[in-house]
Amino acid sequence: MSAARYRSANELATLVASGAVSALELADEHIARIERDDPRVNAVVVRRFEAARDEARAIDAARLRGEHVGPLAGVPITVKECFDLQGTASTFGHPDRASHRAQRDAATVARLRRAGAVILGKTNVPKDLADWQSFNALYGTTLNPWDATRSAGGSSGGSAAALATGMSALEIGSDIGGSIRVPAHFCGVYGHKPTFGIVSTEGHSMVDEAPPADLNVAGPLARTSADLALALGILAGGEPGSPWQLTLPAAPADVPRGLRIGVITGDATFAVDQATRAAALGAAEALRAGGATVTVDPALPMASQEYYELYIAVLRGSTSARVNLNDLATLQAHAAATDPADRGYDALRLRGLTQSHRQWHERDLERTRLRARWAEFFRHHDALIAPITPTCAFPHTHSTPKHEQRLDIDGAMRQISDSYFWIGLPSLPLLPSTAIPAGKSASGMPIGLQIIGPDFSDLRGIAIAGWLEGAWRGFESPPAFGD
Repeated sequence: MSAARYRSANELATLVASGAVSALELADEHIARIERDDPRVNAVVVRRFEAARDEARAIDAARLRGEHVGPLAGVPITVKECFDLQGTASTFGHPDRASHRAQRDAATVARLRRAGAVILGKTNVPKDLADWQSFNALYGTTLNPWDATRSAGGSSGGSAAALATGMSALEIGSDIGGSIRVPAHFCGVYGHKPTFGIVSTEGHSMVDEAPPADLNVAGPLARTSADLALALGILAGGEPGSPWQLTLPAAPADVPRGLRIGVITGDATFAVDQATRAAALGAAEALRAGGATVTVDPALPMASQEYYELYIAVLRGSTSARVNLNDLATLQAHAAATDPADRGYDALRLRGLTQSHRQWHERDLERTRLRARWAEFFRHHDALIAPITPTCAFPHTHSTPKHEQRLDIDGAMRQISDSYFWIGLPSLPLLPSTAIPAGKSASGMPIGLQIIGPDFSDLRGIAIAGWLEGAWRGFESPPAFGD
């Protein structure tokens, strides 16, 4: 089954269900690949190979008995390290949690298991899931399979690297600040950030029985858009024990013909490089040729600097629970010492982490009003395509605080935190977004774009991704992992 390296999850499940290949053969094939290739990327940092083989054998036995084996029958997958997987550690990159063992599966993991997936292990993350690089003192650094000197993205960087190298057929990640979309963009794979709340995040926390975090979502990463749709159909639904069921609106039958699609190619305040702009214009041209009505650079519902500041306030309000209480007084003092006129990222970060509950409610009201403006925008557009970050994957930079890191944008050095504007476009208003491969930089690195839509239009965005995949561009394997 050496040809299975880059087969889709849909294809692998069909092969197992038909008896053309066994689940055990697929598990062995992918395990051998991890053992051979993972030393070059360091993506799969928690391994449960013998348990996976046992589960694959059980699926094969069930098929031979004529039992239903599920839509992911025997598909070898991995999951992001921060999702609870019974009997394994969920460390979030903290060495002092190395002895942690999850007592049960996260809700998403349980759904994937019930669908027949064989979970080979878990993939690397940054500490606290708080970086666009995936490195920590416990597991080390995940390298980009296209260029080992560059980031694979974060915080689902191990997820994207495992997919791009064919070590996993499907992944589950999470996204509060680009953590699905940035790794997909950096590694050249697909990722979907769902509409907020439609996929459970139960079992995605260092605190037992923690409530869902504002902005945070769980969603799939894959090598094809069809696999995103397959996985979302399995993952979407209520929290464990809830009575409601979810039926997402179906995608239009003739995508993209007749759709009204906006394409953002850049921003005067938050610049992107020429390669990213070219990718956006290429998508616009392809969609127009496919029968869509395309508007390049439509006006957005809020000025970009205002949008950026509101997203940082809401994001840092959500992540403030991570702050050690012993450090809070120091952060408050630093925040109080900032110049009120300072609108740089570090000042915004400090104010967001230390804002009062009343201040957060004021920001939440602004967000609610913004959501109404987005609803009006999507009365006139069926989808919006935009950059994910200003450039392709950047070089590893582990010792520099994020507020001091810089991106080279066509020779101009800009703060890396400018990326929050692009990431926040769908995150702040809780909208779905599908990350797609969309081209290459001059250095040959993948460039991704995101397809944003109104609430619950997840399948429409994935369908647009699927049309672009067939008519324009899709996944390409990294040259060093093409065998």
